[in-house]
Amino acid sequence: MIGFIVLGVVLLLIALVVLYAIIIYNGFVSMKNRIDRDWSNIDVMLKQRFDELPKLIKVCEGYMQHEQHTLEAVIKARSAVNNAGSENQQLAAQNALTDTLKSLFMVVERYPDLKADKAFQQLSNRISELEDQIADRRELVNSAVTIYNTRLDQFPDVFVARLFNFPPRTLWKIDAAHRQDVAVSFSSQ
Repeated sequence: MIGFIVLGVVLLLIALVVLYAIIIYNGFVSMKNRIDRDWSNIDVMLKQRFDELPKLIKVCEGYMQHEQHTLEAVIKARSAVNNAGSENQQLAAQNALTDTLKSLFMVVERYPDLKADKAFQQLSNRISELEDQIADRRELVNSAVTIYNTRLDQFPDVFVARLFNFPPRTLWKIDAAHRQDVAVSFSSQ
């Protein structure tokens, strides 16, 4: 009789451990899928930005023919985004594209006629809107990745994570150049 009780308690404990492991596993799967969804949402915004750039460049080309190197840099950065493979390459390419867009808008400041052009204004506003939305979504991704990566290292989740080979995910990081102060000058050059 005592043997059956001990066996029952042992089986109950094993069942509880298995149930807890299943709950942890399902939590990791849920977080992984949430991160993938959030990255996909960013991809949608990046694709929209990617598709809008040729229109913006076309509008700018007529005004900025002697600023060809700036336009070429934007085109090159856009191409790098298209050819990036891994998650880290995507991050680097997107950061480079953001840099070239900033350069383009800085150059545009020298062209009052271009800034007054209605098509340019609409495209410029659209790209600025997309940049804001991308920034918001990057924050969501980084939040989800941080929670996921933290759980990967927490006890007892670490055992389930290692058993089922859940890898850590990459945070979206900006280039160090983006952290530097921006020089603002009101003098004409």
